Amino acid sequence: MGIIFIGLFFMIIGMIVSSKLKSKFKKYSEVHLAKDLSGEQVAKLMLADHGINDVKVTCVEGQLTDHYNPATKTVNLSEAVFTGRNASATAVASHECGHAVQHATAYSMLSLRSALVPVQNISSTILNVIFMAMIFGGALLQNIIPWSTAILVIVLCYAVFALFALITLPVEFDASNRALAWVKSRSIVTPQEYDMAKDALKWAAMTYVVVAIGAVVTLMYYLMILFAGRRD
Repeated sequence: MGIIFIGLFFMIIGMIVSSKLKSKFKKYSEVHLAKDLSGEQVAKLMLADHGINDVKVTCVEGQLTDHYNPATKTVNLSEAVFTGRNASATAVASHECGHAVQHATAYSMLSLRSALVPVQNISSTILNVIFMAMIFGGALLQNIIPWSTAILVIVLCYAVFALFALITLPVEFDASNRALAWVKSRSIVTPQEYDMAKDALKWAAMTYVVVAIGAVVTLMYYLMILFAGRRD
């Protein structure tokens, strides 16, 4: 029941932060950029200013689906951001380009996060197998692997999740800092638009903070179970 409570708690917090983020982006998307630049134009300009010529700016479906893909070297912007000429679009487009700049400059935290992706995927698969076995064949699982070993494996998997989530924080904050510094120095935004972009990116970063705290709390929960079992 403990893990269910933790999951529900952080799911609700995540929904609240996500709702606030969408509200902020909707509000700031109604403020037309004084420079009249679309998200696509902002992205291309920022990439050019940093001497990055091998990254493409593309449009993808969905809302807040914007991301940078280091494997394909593409800055993928949602339609609202790609065509938007407002503070929200500028914030998102420049933030994603911030990741492209990180990649181009071999930012250590981004490299570390990328290296952890396959490890996290393997950990996720292992957890799914263990939890499914616990739900549908707990007795059978206990005959194959001791509960103490199963809990240890769960702890190791959540340790990977927590490490990945914690490493993601400096990556996201750094991308935002790069974006805000560039739009300000390049005079892409007015002082009022800058404050809007900064606020929007702050709430976007909060989603990662919630995930990181949730991952650490979950890890601590299973660590307590592991140590309690060993004392018994």
